[in-house]
Amino acid sequence: MAHYRASESKREQFRRYLEKAGVLDSLTNVLVALYEETEKPNNALDFLKHHLGVAGAEPADTEALRLELSELQQKLDLLTEENRDLRNRVRKKNPEIYRVIIDLV
Repeated sequence: MAHYRASESKREQFRRYLEKAGVLDSLTNVLVALYEETEKPNNALDFLKHHLGVAGAEPADTEALRLELSELQQKLDLLTEENRDLRNRVRKKNPEIYRVIIDLV
């Protein structure tokens, strides 16, 4: 019997935690919205995710981010190559300065 009460106490604590965090209200609102849909979606889980804001980035946003990533990767490659060339030039013209630079880095 004591185990039952401890379990109830944990459940009640968890329920209060969810209520305080606003989780119960959010879930209730989304479930009510799903209930009130005249045409039920094929995938109820996707409906919940979308209305809770966890559906992820929009495809247009994703494509824009991919393009930006590609451009930044190209810029990084160019700067890395430029850095390599400059280091080689310094090393050839003045090996002593090159050693100091390498020690600093």
